[in-house]
Amino acid sequence: MHHSLPAQPHTLGADLRALRKSRGLTLSDLAARLGRSVGWLSQVERDKSEPSITDLRHIAAALDVSVSMLFRHSAAPASEAGYIVRRTARRPIGSSVAGLVEELLSPDLTDDFEMVHSTFAPQSEITEPVMRPTQEVGYLLQGRLDLEIAGKRHAIHPGDSFRIRGEPFRWINPYDAPAVAIWVIAPPVY
Repeated sequence: MHHSLPAQPHTLGADLRALRKSRGLTLSDLAARLGRSVGWLSQVERDKSEPSITDLRHIAAALDVSVSMLFRHSAAPASEAGYIVRRTARRPIGSSVAGLVEELLSPDLTDDFEMVHSTFAPQSEITEPVMRPTQEVGYLLQGRLDLEIAGKRHAIHPGDSFRIRGEPFRWINPYDAPAVAIWVIAPPVY
């Protein structure tokens, strides 16, 4: 069976569709939130229509992602799109929690998982535990990080890895150096 793929399958539209589906929203749910027609949204998801900057802001808000994540979409040359993410072309994702910078290492959000580069600033933490319907595995590249998983605190060192399966967790970096971790999250949440 032969499937003809479009020249650039990894697009803004594909990411929007993946984000919408990961949030359990139908086309009509999201269109209603945006005050736009289902037809318009469907065109955007199929890259037949180019959303305005204002549209992108509304879409980002409705999907709870940063606008910059949607803006930084066409960084890769055509030959690398969907395959390679250069260090300088990573897309910022996640919320703007003070002290945490998250960048998408995956080319887009159309896989069953996403890979994220997280940098935790020195002397930073989140106070409220996060709980999400995911399986996550992380690997600490540098620095030290304390992770509280299901109420138990763990000290994580470079080379250590950890797993979180839907438990409430929070991170704390009480140290004087940034901590850098790679996270794999399934299904994608950003």
